[in-house]
Amino acid sequence: MDSQRQLAVISGGSRGLGYQVAQALASQGFDLALIAKDKNRLDETAKKLSNLFPNITVTPFAVDLADISATRQTAQRISSELPTPNVLVLAHGVMSEKMSKTLRTTDEEWRRVLSINLDSVFTLTNGIAPAMAEARNGRIIIFSACLGRMSGPGNAGGLAPYRISKAGVNAFVRNLAHETGLGARGLLVDAVCPNHTQTDMGGPDAPRTVAEGAECAIWLATRDFQPGDTTGVLWEDRKIVPW
Repeated sequence: MDSQRQLAVISGGSRGLGYQVAQALASQGFDLALIAKDKNRLDETAKKLSNLFPNITVTPFAVDLADISATRQTAQRISSELPTPNVLVLAHGVMSEKMSKTLRTTDEEWRRVLSINLDSVFTLTNGIAPAMAEARNGRIIIFSACLGRMSGPGNAGGLAPYRISKAGVNAFVRNLAHETGLGARGLLVDAVCPNHTQTDMGGPDAPRTVAEGAECAIWLATRDFQPGDTTGVLWEDRKIVPW
């Protein structure tokens, strides 16, 4: 890995929105560290990207993000083995069961969704981002959902673990952005809503392509940020979405 090139760490990087972001950043010369659960698929994705972009380095890290101890170990490996990232994109996530209303959700379902959608977001950020903040040069983009808003159609009932986990992501982004100076210290922290997209989660009949769902995150990872610009919010199609 060339220490002079920029590095992007991307979770959920073997498919869907994460892969779309990875491919776009690779095309702009970023080295990649990809995190995903399925080792075989992850290795195939890393090989594919290396063949498409032979001038970059792709390093795969296979881990089940529901396992927070293993996730912590992965974050530590990335921090110790690779240069300080310029970009951290957390594009992993799971949907809760359709009937998982608050009074019907089991402990197992609640823990599964919250562990993957929120706890691992904290663990990866907490393990990787301190060096980015120290370098005063970084962008953190976390895929959230408009169903996690506290306004509009946000927490209006149903899919309780999913909605609440994404509300937690939105709060996490806002809190971290304020703690790090809202961009004044060189670290940008944002959430992005891809909307209903044709991923494994969204299904083939979703109205938006994966490219459309990933475009805003790619923009956030590479935008020209000027003093007075906004960070620490939820974005959709390059527009700020009310919390």
